[in-house]
Amino acid sequence: MPAPLDEFPIHQTPLSMSRVVTSDKNFYDRSYFNALDQGSLGSDDTVFLVSGFGVYPNLGVTDAFAVARRGDTQWAVRFSDALEERSLDLKVGDGYRIEVVEPLQKLRVICEGDDADGLGFDLTWEGSCPAVQEQPHLLTNGLRPQIDASRFAQTGTWSGVLSLGGDDVTVTPDTWMGSRDRSWGIRGVGDPDPAGRLADQVSEGFWWLYVPLRFVGFSVIVIMQESPDGFRTLNDATRVWDDGRIEQLGWPRVEFKYESGTRRALSATINMTASDGSPVVVEVTPRTGIALHVGGGYGGDPEWSHGQWRGRNWSERSVYDLTDPAVAGRIPFGVSDFAASATCNGIPGAGLFEHASLGRHDPTGFADWSSVAP
Repeated sequence: MPAPLDEFPIHQTPLSMSRVVTSDKNFYDRSYFNALDQGSLGSDDTVFLVSGFGVYPNLGVTDAFAVARRGDTQWAVRFSDALEERSLDLKVGDGYRIEVVEPLQKLRVICEGDDADGLGFDLTWEGSCPAVQEQPHLLTNGLRPQIDASRFAQTGTWSGVLSLGGDDVTVTPDTWMGSRDRSWGIRGVGDPDPAGRLADQVSEGFWWLYVPLRFVGFSVIVIMQESPDGFRTLNDATRVWDDGRIEQLGWPRVEFKYESGTRRALSATINMTASDGSPVVVEVTPRTGIALHVGGGYGGDPEWSHGQWRGRNWSERSVYDLTDPAVAGRIPFGVSDFAASATCNGIPGAGLFEHASLGRHDPTGFADWSSVAP
């Protein structure tokens, strides 16, 4: 049967828009957002928000999540529903929706709150610079792609109202900023695949760095992925000027300072080269962090994962005390996103710091899954 999207001249295969070109269950199409108050970075009252929306055509599922942190409390809300006809109506049940006001520039994201202690928001995104296409992302296990995706990213500002734990926070674009990305392709979603032969090819490690930052007049977006021996399998660094210019930056080299006894980065220095050969030095200091696998559905979350079938119009809300040993004990074993302050050649800015160092990584001296910084 045709889908509503079939009315538009956007086909790229001889299929209805209700289908994707692959039958791989792990095909996904996802939006990710974060929001932070740049003016309060480093204070105990900093609020940091991460949210996302996904469609999984071969699983027949659509879902969304939002996670926010203030102090030692983390709020999470998850929504899931059956994916019916694919259309331009981006929503999950009655609880979450995205309105595309101006493609690639302005969006409205709405998460319905449920009670005085929960999380909800009505926020409008405005891009500060053009959305930039990132390098294709490919990660294989043997011959099989674990990730085979396209992405674009953008920095911008937020306005609206964020309700958190009974308080309404007014969000204004003079201080509230963040980044977003759109990605689609193959990535592990839903219930795990049968182990099969690949169970004998145990991964030695995973190393990842994603840093989209906004400064006055420009943004810097760096994305890197390395094998356990340090071979770089994804390398992309751009400076995106607010006037539309996109400048490719030379090979990024990163130096970390880790907290002793952990793999939590206290700071990072990224050295790059501009198109004219001059140095571009970005200093990043992570501040408030959100554990994406504590209520957000990312790898290692015991409560829910993206693309998992939970029934029609399903939703769930949780509040976590990050000082609870049962919660704190699992935070190091997943990926956390951090609101971060930064400088670029001395110019102040802010944005997202996302770093995963799991298992072996020779360049930083981590020998195995149990290794930590001295």
